[in-house]
Amino acid sequence: MKADSGNTQLTFWDHLDELRGVLVRCIILLVVLTLVAFCFREELFGIVLAPKNPDFCIYGLFCRIAEWIQLPSLCPDTFHVRLINTELAGQFLTHMSVAFYAGLLLASPYILYQLFRFVSPALYEDERKYSLRVVVWGYVLFMLGVLLNYFLIFPLTFRFLALYQVSAEVENTIVLTSYIDMLMMLSLMMGIVFEIPILCWLFAQLGLLTASFMRTYRKHAIVVVLGIAAVITPTSDVFTLLMVAFPMVLLYEASILVVRRVEKNKLKTERQS
Repeated sequence: MKADSGNTQLTFWDHLDELRGVLVRCIILLVVLTLVAFCFREELFGIVLAPKNPDFCIYGLFCRIAEWIQLPSLCPDTFHVRLINTELAGQFLTHMSVAFYAGLLLASPYILYQLFRFVSPALYEDERKYSLRVVVWGYVLFMLGVLLNYFLIFPLTFRFLALYQVSAEVENTIVLTSYIDMLMMLSLMMGIVFEIPILCWLFAQLGLLTASFMRTYRKHAIVVVLGIAAVITPTSDVFTLLMVAFPMVLLYEASILVVRRVEKNKLKTERQS
């Protein structure tokens, strides 16, 4: 790393003042987008609550696949799950929290851009190039994890848990906050899981991970992936388990390619030096 590349050296207080400007701009945009999301209540909760409905797109896809492969049991039966609120201010507070999460999700590209712009003058040219790639790919992979959870993992998990009964005498009535908390928790988990290639790239740069090691323990990794998929989607059919596990296996294979490329670049650099 290097100091500021300009002719004048910024003092600590100059950097602090610049950081304050970055944070103020990010907070202003976050507040504005949160208020916008708050105002569009019906559209916002139409998206958030869609996975609980039997006409959600993933169920239609499963039915088309079931018809194609002649496996009727794959098509889920029509179901109805009722959400309730048990606190006086519960719906208002939930509205505020969901609007904040939506605003944060929408503002995150700008926030990442501002933070990278603040840090980049202290980096060398090659460090700046790699850092930009890491930021961009990290965000893209996180969003892919969130989308996979929204369209596949959460609907299947919610349907199974919402319809599960220990006895016919016990009726399931789901609290709204429980629904939102599980959606946010699984979205965060899948977003983090999809950062595996970035973490592997970092470990490879530090010399802590090799492609041969990952290939050697590929079978072990697949077993772990299947275990994670079984926990995330506690359904009884193998097809759903494989649909959840397949993207994770692809991530592992992509991570091997990333690590291999890092090793080739290191070897090329050593030969040139």
